[in-house]
Amino acid sequence: MARVYYDAMLILSLVLGGLYMLIWHKHFDVHITLIFALVPATNLGYALLCRAQTLEAALVANKITYLGGCFPLLMIMFATFNLCHIKLNRWVRFCCLLLSAGVFAAALTMGVSPDFYTQVTLDQAYGATVLRKEYGPLHALFYGMVGLYFALSIGAMAYSYVRKKQVSRKIIYLLFLPVAASMLCFFGGRRLFPQIELVPAAYTAALIVYLVIGYQISLYDITDTAMDSLAQTGTTGFVSFDFKNRYLGSNQTAKNIFPALTELTVDRPITKNPFMRENALPWLQAFKTDEDQNSFFYEKGEKTYLVTVNYLYSGKRRRGYQFFITDDTADRQYIKLLDSFNTELQTEVAAKTAHILAMHDQLVMGMATMVESRDNSTGGHIRRTSEGVRLLIEEIRRDGRLDLSDTFCKNIIKAAPMHDLGKIAVDDAILRKPGRFTPEEFEQMKGHAAEGARIVGEILKDTDDEEFRRVAVNVAHYHHERWDGSGYPEGLRKEQIPLEARIMAVADVYDALVSKRVYKDKMPFEKAHGIIMDGMGTQFDPAMAPYYLAARQKLEAYYSAIS
Repeated sequence: MARVYYDAMLILSLVLGGLYMLIWHKHFDVHITLIFALVPATNLGYALLCRAQTLEAALVANKITYLGGCFPLLMIMFATFNLCHIKLNRWVRFCCLLLSAGVFAAALTMGVSPDFYTQVTLDQAYGATVLRKEYGPLHALFYGMVGLYFALSIGAMAYSYVRKKQVSRKIIYLLFLPVAASMLCFFGGRRLFPQIELVPAAYTAALIVYLVIGYQISLYDITDTAMDSLAQTGTTGFVSFDFKNRYLGSNQTAKNIFPALTELTVDRPITKNPFMRENALPWLQAFKTDEDQNSFFYEKGEKTYLVTVNYLYSGKRRRGYQFFITDDTADRQYIKLLDSFNTELQTEVAAKTAHILAMHDQLVMGMATMVESRDNSTGGHIRRTSEGVRLLIEEIRRDGRLDLSDTFCKNIIKAAPMHDLGKIAVDDAILRKPGRFTPEEFEQMKGHAAEGARIVGEILKDTDDEEFRRVAVNVAHYHHERWDGSGYPEGLRKEQIPLEARIMAVADVYDALVSKRVYKDKMPFEKAHGIIMDGMGTQFDPAMAPYYLAARQKLEAYYSAIS
């Protein structure tokens, strides 16, 4: 009867091991795999023991059974920790393995040394050979080890049940079954069934449970199931290479996209294949140079494929490179459509913006012209001073020492017509007076600078171009300030005067000198030149002198042409 039981446990454990091989997945816990290898060996020991004819044969068989006493329990504990998502320190794992090996080494001394078994005799019971033994001091170490492994396993399951919400409760329940059954058989089996050892039954039952666990964890491990599903759907291509650019393999989807893959030989460099040399190799080189350069597009007919390069991992180790190839045709077409739409939209917006800006400039110019039309002494002044500013800016840019930005130069030329807008607030009797102003009238006229700054600021208060607003306000406000501080409205001196106002001042005064007014004739160019140069360092910024001199010939040519 006992022989039938032990034989049945051996055969059943082998059958269960075969079933495990059928459902085995490379991502299964290695400890569970070891359990399926160790349990049949343990059951073989029990089957041999019950048939032993000599004490020596019985001792050898009994030593094999201790293989199951020392190592399957350790693997059960390791598997429990892994499946409960609790990481054991590598030194703890090493010490546990060393403990199991030490206890098994002690068990191998049975029949040779009294330390593990003090006495061993051969007997027959229930139709099977039985060893009658008396335990030595080292056997207590075996029970201590078994108790430790059981305690740690139960503790891991309890901790995971309470604290680890991402661990399946079904897995925890299943893990408890083999641990509880093994504990019962180790410490109470002989009391329940004195004629047989229940450990083979407990281990064989554990294999059934681990078959169920193996099936379940393949579903709960989202990383593995996602990758397997992705590889099987046929929509993503995979190609692998080692660090020496040798071809490792690819799936059928990749071969359909890159037929050249069918010509490659595994473990051979890809450099000899023209297609791979011209495409795959540059992608790999770019990724090696900069890991952020990992996306490339490959066009084939009407299709566009996205090739993503990444490292090929085996566990946590980098073993090479891998291509992920997906059909990106729809996305690329959508992006092209968006680009086309954006280009058209930008063109339209730019046109509308230019139109609005032109209308704005025309409005400002219209206001300046309206103000000028009230002043019977300054006809064409805004147009002429604007050209004077432009010529001065042209020379400043050519010289390069002031390092003016393109935006600043455009802004001051654009702001020049606005410099006298404040005259709109001056009384017509003063503004249109045909002769020179009295001191009282001149004081009123000087108010146009501050008033002009207020008007310009109000006109441009809602503009998005804050820099242009600042330049325009400064030109209107400070173009009558003097380098020596004797100007108006605030008596600023030297660099206190904004650069744009210092440039405007030269063009403004030059136009006043060489243009006809109701109270004077236009001044000869040579005399006007002398006055301008005499004013450098008193009325004007002396740094403007070289730019004025460089622009003088063009200024005289311009004024000669319009006279």
